[in-house]
Amino acid sequence: MTLQVFGLPVSRGVAIGRAVLVASSRVDVAHYFIAPDQIPHEIERLRQARDAVADEIERLKREVPDDAPPELVALLDVHLMLLHDETLTGATKQWITERHYNAEWALSAQLEVLARQFDEMEDDYLRERKADIEQVVERLLRAMSRQSVSTLAAVSQTRERDWGGEEPLVLIAGDIAPADMLQFKRSVFQGFVTDVGGRTSHTAIVARSMDIPAVVGAREASRLIRQDDWVIIDGDAGVVIVDPSPMVLEEYRFRQRQSQLERERLARLRHTPAVTLDGEQVALLANIELPQDAPAALAAGAVGVGLFRTEFLFMNRQGELPGEDEQYEAYRAAVEAMQGLPVTIRTVDVGADKPLERMSMSELRHEHTLNPALGLRAIRWSLSEPSMFRMQLRAILRASAHGKVRLLIPMLAHANEIRQTFEILARAKQQLRDAGVAHTDVEVGAMIEVPAAALQLPLFLRHFDFISIGTNDLIQYTLAIDRADEAVAHLYDPWHPAVLRLIADAIRLARQAGKDVSVCGEMAGEPAFTPLLLAMGLRSFSMHPSQIPAVKQRILRSDTQKLALHLASVLASDDPHAESKRLWTPGREAAAERAFSP
Repeated sequence: MTLQVFGLPVSRGVAIGRAVLVASSRVDVAHYFIAPDQIPHEIERLRQARDAVADEIERLKREVPDDAPPELVALLDVHLMLLHDETLTGATKQWITERHYNAEWALSAQLEVLARQFDEMEDDYLRERKADIEQVVERLLRAMSRQSVSTLAAVSQTRERDWGGEEPLVLIAGDIAPADMLQFKRSVFQGFVTDVGGRTSHTAIVARSMDIPAVVGAREASRLIRQDDWVIIDGDAGVVIVDPSPMVLEEYRFRQRQSQLERERLARLRHTPAVTLDGEQVALLANIELPQDAPAALAAGAVGVGLFRTEFLFMNRQGELPGEDEQYEAYRAAVEAMQGLPVTIRTVDVGADKPLERMSMSELRHEHTLNPALGLRAIRWSLSEPSMFRMQLRAILRASAHGKVRLLIPMLAHANEIRQTFEILARAKQQLRDAGVAHTDVEVGAMIEVPAAALQLPLFLRHFDFISIGTNDLIQYTLAIDRADEAVAHLYDPWHPAVLRLIADAIRLARQAGKDVSVCGEMAGEPAFTPLLLAMGLRSFSMHPSQIPAVKQRILRSDTQKLALHLASVLASDDPHAESKRLWTPGREAAAERAFSP
């Protein structure tokens, strides 16, 4: 039976494929595809885990006190029986053999199948036995987590093909951490659906960087969709269609073909300079997560990297942070890949929805029980770890010897944070000079993403060479909206008049001071905001490479002088979105210009 699940559209386009569910578990589970020659190894890991858990249960049985209730031994016997049941281990081997899932993923997938079967049982007693199978699976997962296996090594062997056959796959999950999204980045999935998240959660951001359709905040998606269901992800409308009819399927396949034709048409603009009708040159830069993303930036026609999110180098580290040499090699690779074009490297921005595996108990408590968006994150975390911060700064400075590098500091809000940052930077430079290591004096910029920074911008402009407006967090903090929380996602409004005034004032003050200013948040990559940002005076946009062609097309069709005539009207409006559509929707500009003419 066809059903529809509604969520938030975060990455445009249409994806059609078989559902692959990433089941939630109280035990962290790695999800990755294995090569064919790894199948025996994964099955052996499963067997070893089963034997270890069986031995553990047998030991528990032997240690049961004589006065213990007989039900306890009976329960352990049930767990032993489930452990050796072919519907669990046999079917799990099938997921490994046929779909090429790693053992943990295969076990989680089979748990999802069995859990749903138990949920559909009419007998209350049998339905409650689902808890037993969950406990057995968690024991197996914990046993496998103790095995000395390098998950990251296996992930690195993921191939860009469908191990499950010729049919395309889409990923369905309760949530996907940014680090996991990074693992899936070059895998086989055609689209993503998650139960939670907002339009600018980092899961959504990485999905957009992958240029594949995605819907987040779909609430019940992972419960309603089953393994191998045919699914359509409408990334434009935020709709997920499960088990579609042949007619609906054909309609969406037609839309897929049309979308591909549009992409090919826009791709022809790659070598066209981004110059407005009135001759204003606009720099279109790329946001990247890893050095491997740089070629895609060049292919899209980016004239540099406006934001290198270094925190992704720090994730999936199994508790170990990258050393200075490893960071240096990554930054150098990105700089060299950009072939002389500028690369803006942001210092690590962890915390909130991007926690690290290596965190103290205090930090973990804050991450899970308090509001992480207001906690120890970004520059606050870096300043609390000065040796780590100096290490990263040294690595970035060393990479500057290989090309044009700019340094960007996130989430600054206080004058003392500015002072501490420059003191640590000076110390890092001195350490390199003392060691005779080549580096250059890089330009230093500040991210404006806290309202306090936007409101005291003259202070920042006195200290920094440039500013970059991070609209995602600026909106979040201005409106007191957790951008990763789907419950309040409808209140996350980039068109809010207060947000637009902060952005307009920041651009105006930076230009008056003769300082470079760019926007690197999601607003920069949304063509609907292009006329507004141009009217504000913005001439540097940084976005995911996949968004550059559409934004460039809008720039090529814009006249900044005419747009600027209507800026005051948009900013003064109670509904800037409606006013901007009235004035700047393609095809209506001419009428609007006549209406504003004397």
